[in-house]
This record gives sequence, structure tokens and C-alpha cells, in this order.
Amino acid sequence: MPHIHEKIDFTVEVFVVYKDKVLLRLHDKHGIWLSVGGHIELDEDPNQAALREVKEEVGLDIKLVENLKQFEQKTEGYEELIPPYFLNIHSVSPTHQHVTLTYFGISETDQVIPEKETDKWIWASKTDLETLDLSPSIKFYAMKALEEVLK
Repeated sequence: MPHIHEKIDFTVEVFVVYKDKVLLRLHDKHGIWLSVGGHIELDEDPNQAALREVKEEVGLDIKLVENLKQFEQKTEGYEELIPPYFLNIHSVSPTHQHVTLTYFGISETDQVIPEKETDKWIWASKTDLETLDLSPSIKFYAMKALEEVLK
């Protein structure tokens, strides 16, 4: 998706868990292991964006993990969203930043259907996360996703 603003965009990332492993995708442009994710489009909420990005990038239908009890309100025009586990802001260039909402998701299958034939991904265990060359935030979030889902 094109940027919605020249200085800042809102994005989602999802750490998808299947059994005792978490999905990581090798970013084709930056060559680093990341979660699945992307920009929140103007016509969707963050939960919809998280589900859409996972479906588009790896072909999985997931359920977002709820980390807080949802408030029940049955009013037209009002909907409680599943909150992210984490929220960060980071630079993607000297003039552009992303505000990223980090979600955890659960998949019923490990059968990835990549967006592009050249895409690379791995299902990483806790042991794998210790040995992979990961940024501190990716390692932390991936470990937390496994801890949360496996508890």
C-alpha cells in the first residue's frame, strides 16, 4: 500500500503461533527476519489489517489472541477491538516513521502459502529464536507470543 502520509504511517505486525512455533518471514527488501505485517489501510481497523496482512503474505487464516477481557457494548456504531500486545514507533527512513501495533495470532495449520514464490519463512521454536540472527525487538516479541499462547 502507498504511504498515507509522508512522515508517518500506522502499521500492524502479527506473530503467528502454530503449536510450539512462531512464524517469521524473511523481509525481501531488508534481508532480515520479521513478523508478518504491513500498513493499515484507510478503510479498515487495525484488527482487520492484521488478519488481512497474514492472509495476503502467508495465506493463513488466524485468530487474534485477546490479551484483555473485552468490554461488551451492544450499540450501533461502536465496536470493541482486540488491543495489541505492544506498540512502538520506529524510523524506516530519515524522514518517515511507522507506528506499529503488535499482535499475536494463532493458526490451525503450518501450511504457509507465500505471497510470492521467492518468499522465505520459518516456523521457529524457542531454541531457534535463541540461535537466529534477530533484532532484539523481534526476538522479544516472538518469545512473548510463544509464552502467551503456550501458557
